[in-house]
Amino acid sequence: MTSALEKYATSSVPRYTSYPTAPHFVSEFPESVYRGWLAQLDQDKPISLYLHVPFCKQMCWYCGCNMKLAARYEPVATYFKHMLDEVEMLADAMPARMPVGHLHFGGGTPTVLDPEDLATLMAVIADRFRLIEDAELAIESDPRTLTDAMVEKIGAIGFTRASFGVQEFDPKVQKAINRIQPPEMVENAMDRFRSVGVKKLNFDLIYGLPYQTAEDLRRTVEQCIEMKPDRVALFGYAHVPWVASNQKMIPTEALPTPAQRAEQARAAADALVKGGYVRIGIDHFALPGDKLAEAAKNGALHRNFQGYTPDASPTLIGIGATSIGRTPHGYVQNISETGAYMRAVDAGKLPVARGHAFKDQDELRAHVIERIMCDGKVDLTAAGRQFGVADDWYANEREAIEQLQTDGVITYASGQLALTAVGQPLARVVAAVFDTYLRNSSVRHSIAV
Repeated sequence: MTSALEKYATSSVPRYTSYPTAPHFVSEFPESVYRGWLAQLDQDKPISLYLHVPFCKQMCWYCGCNMKLAARYEPVATYFKHMLDEVEMLADAMPARMPVGHLHFGGGTPTVLDPEDLATLMAVIADRFRLIEDAELAIESDPRTLTDAMVEKIGAIGFTRASFGVQEFDPKVQKAINRIQPPEMVENAMDRFRSVGVKKLNFDLIYGLPYQTAEDLRRTVEQCIEMKPDRVALFGYAHVPWVASNQKMIPTEALPTPAQRAEQARAAADALVKGGYVRIGIDHFALPGDKLAEAAKNGALHRNFQGYTPDASPTLIGIGATSIGRTPHGYVQNISETGAYMRAVDAGKLPVARGHAFKDQDELRAHVIERIMCDGKVDLTAAGRQFGVADDWYANEREAIEQLQTDGVITYASGQLALTAVGQPLARVVAAVFDTYLRNSSVRHSIAV
């Protein structure tokens, strides 16, 4: 580990899938404000939809998502009906039958839905919205519980992309995180999806897991490369047992040290690049020709709550408990607790819990942070002029910028800031320099690497 990496790797910084980040949204955000934002959407610009299904059939110890165990289908069915109602309310609040360019089902495990319920939900969406030609329809799935009936239905509906949480293939690590799925199970799920026309497949991998070594992860990556997923996301495990109580099942002493985490991340990234994948941002990889790789090459990469994306839409509508959405005016987050979420929907209210209306330099700083996270560089002077502020808008950040330059993390001259090779894994640390909300915050975040 280099001295710069050693200095900054354990910094507590956000993942910057939004700016401001979710902990800084205000509570009791007025539903009327969100309805006003929806009414002002440009009916000619495609929007994106994110649908959250917070149910799983088995608890994974590493998971930090908002999820519930589904021992029976009845609670899932009840939740599904409320998602239908929310879709109807959202569509009614918009100025027209809005075009949709991207749709993503996340969770939890969206494939816990009954196949016919998934088809019904998609039919309502297709009726109330207009799926544009070549719209990307993506869904997360669990190879351990994926049924043939669900695979067939996903293919029939016309989904274009599916993703799998692979995490790690080493048996001792899988046991420690309570997620047993041998490579053959994942490969079988891929084959089934491809057979019904879902050709674009993504893998999620995690480093920093209990008992994991760099060699374990390298072997996992090599097995993944043989299966040829189109995209691979390589996330650092965020051990936040004060947020996710299930993580208390993971013994802290089994977790790798910061130096070992950095070595794991480097080994996995090197293996993926050697295997023909293009590195994108801090934690994504894609085959050349994939839309994500093309967007990165053309300076058109973006970042939202699902990570890196070629989706340039300024509007992402969140549907379901805990989902987060964005409009050109700000962010909203739905109620997290499913019971309270459903009660709000029953009352005919959009189930908004928290939100943030853009103000001051929010949009400028969001742009700068996104370009650092996506491109590894940004023209600070040009960004200021784009948003109509003085060239010295970042005067308060100059000292931190100079320190990062001294430490070899960035280069900086005449307003041009760029990550060095050493600084690439530290993009979140550099982005955090421009986060005015973080400075006076006591919120705990995951470590940088």
